[in-house]
Amino acid sequence: MRLVIGVAFLEMKIQEIHSLFTKMGMANDFRGTDGVQKVLDYKKAKFQSLSLKDQDEFDKESLENPYLDSGVYNIAEDKDIKRVLVGIDIGPEEILLARALGNIDLVIAHHPIGKGLAQLADVMDLQADMYNSYGVPINIVEGLMREKISDVARSVHAINHQRTVDTAKLLSVNVMASHTSADNMASRFLTNFLEMRKFTRVGEVLTALKEIPEYKESIKIGAGPCVLVGSPENRCGKIAIEMTGGTEGSAKIYEKMAHAGIGTSIVMHVSGEHKKEAEMANVNVILMSHMASDSLGMNLLMDELQKQGVEIVACSGFTRVSRV
Repeated sequence: MRLVIGVAFLEMKIQEIHSLFTKMGMANDFRGTDGVQKVLDYKKAKFQSLSLKDQDEFDKESLENPYLDSGVYNIAEDKDIKRVLVGIDIGPEEILLARALGNIDLVIAHHPIGKGLAQLADVMDLQADMYNSYGVPINIVEGLMREKISDVARSVHAINHQRTVDTAKLLSVNVMASHTSADNMASRFLTNFLEMRKFTRVGEVLTALKEIPEYKESIKIGAGPCVLVGSPENRCGKIAIEMTGGTEGSAKIYEKMAHAGIGTSIVMHVSGEHKKEAEMANVNVILMSHMASDSLGMNLLMDELQKQGVEIVACSGFTRVSRV
């Protein structure tokens, strides 16, 4: 250990940062650390039951990494990380930016890239436990999610997953991504934030959420939170936060949420189909800024790096707010 401007600097390599973020994601997962471990144990049992040929094709990373939409995708130089470039979306242009800035030891994306993008659907099972925690029966959620997970897996299959990673390899840039871990952090933060307060109306919830720095900044650029479905005058009822689990789930979930007593849903993006279903189910929907919500989760991860003396350089939609 050494001191950097009065801050304890613990030398960290890229894989150690990925491991740290994964542990933080597990600790803030709706399923709890034990619940996530049960999922890993289930995959290990499944792996052991396979034939040797099928074991050879099995993605062994899934036995240790519960969030396959996140990982380390290129290590050009395995060195101590002192300065990172962090963005919500990292593409070839951000890799070029890292080279142009100089002294960037690692580029960290939020949204999945490379293999993580190809395996985005793998983390969507988390949503079943999330909705179940709000009172929706697990068998119903799993039934609804099955079709949606298949659709997402099909839709990402044809994407050029490796474009950013290939650029990083050619330019010798270290790159990784942290998606579900960051989303778990944001979900837990907002859950704790709202549980400390009592609300009657939807507008009261919205006003409170606007106090959070990331959302204050989103308002300044015209992308602030709003009531998308329902009215600020509506009574909010039970509040659910839908901000993790890969990507948007089944639109049919809103009817089941209403039956479970949920009156208001807080989300970071809504498709037209989801909006329509929420209206039919009379579930209020508060639409938060997507970039601000992703920034919130990433900030909570980056704070841990800052505590160890790592300099954070923000780009590509990431609004840096330090809580250190």
